[in-house]
Amino acid sequence: MNWNAISFDWNQARSFLAVAEEGSLSAAASALKLTQPTITRQLAALEDALNVTLLERTGRTVSLTPAGLDLLDHVKTMADGANMMSLAASGQSQDIEGKVRVTASEMTAAYLLPEMLDILNDTAPELQLEIAADNSVRDLLLREADIAIRHVRPEQPNLIAKRVSDQTMRFYAVEKYIARYGTPRQTGDMTAHQFVSFGDFERIVGYLKLVGLDLSQRNFRYASNAQLVEWEIARKGHAIAIMNDTIAAKFPEFRPVLTEIEPFSIPVWLVAHRELQTSRRIRLVFDVLARALSGR
Repeated sequence: MNWNAISFDWNQARSFLAVAEEGSLSAAASALKLTQPTITRQLAALEDALNVTLLERTGRTVSLTPAGLDLLDHVKTMADGANMMSLAASGQSQDIEGKVRVTASEMTAAYLLPEMLDILNDTAPELQLEIAADNSVRDLLLREADIAIRHVRPEQPNLIAKRVSDQTMRFYAVEKYIARYGTPRQTGDMTAHQFVSFGDFERIVGYLKLVGLDLSQRNFRYASNAQLVEWEIARKGHAIAIMNDTIAAKFPEFRPVLTEIEPFSIPVWLVAHRELQTSRRIRLVFDVLARALSGR
């Protein structure tokens, strides 16, 4: 460790993160229970120590500079570590109890979240976790869930969103399908091939055209509003499905097809209400999920 390279203190970084997440100096001061001049001084000291401009100030509003955006994820990682250290050092993580509601898509809820339960159980054995396997966007503002795993960043100002990873997606099929319909080729005859549709058919067809697949209604004999049903239809050899690599790897019977098409990715956002700042149990689950979903 090059200790001389660390030229700022945590309070300065914490003030920067609070301003970035709260959206203004006054809101950050309120969240940290400091005065606005103190926040301003700490930001100035941090910018001076790093020799970069992190924020642009226009009247009462602030916005992140490109340098600020580049450093923001690093500061969030520091905050996650500091929070977990505080919990562990004080032993209060063992005292956290109560229910936390997490909503995620069916496939994430079924095949990714259960793998994280050991960590939560070791950290807070009295915690209760309720997982809502829901492909719709539950409204955190109405408190239908405490934490949501989403693929789009919410626009509501009183929600906290953290981009934790990007999922690589591609086309998958089983050998039974390939034996029946042949190996699909992007430039080949797609008339006989079947895809299983999740969600709006026209939207999916429009997207697939962008990646070079000109399909029609005849290519979509099967559809479902449930990801688990969609995946099972493909697993039984009836259709090609689109799935992220992490989940598909759990099913050795599947193999990638249409590999001449570049894989595409979708972002994974972890979202919570601003109560996250004051609820230890929600903060703990948020931090554990952030680390697990980002592969750390």
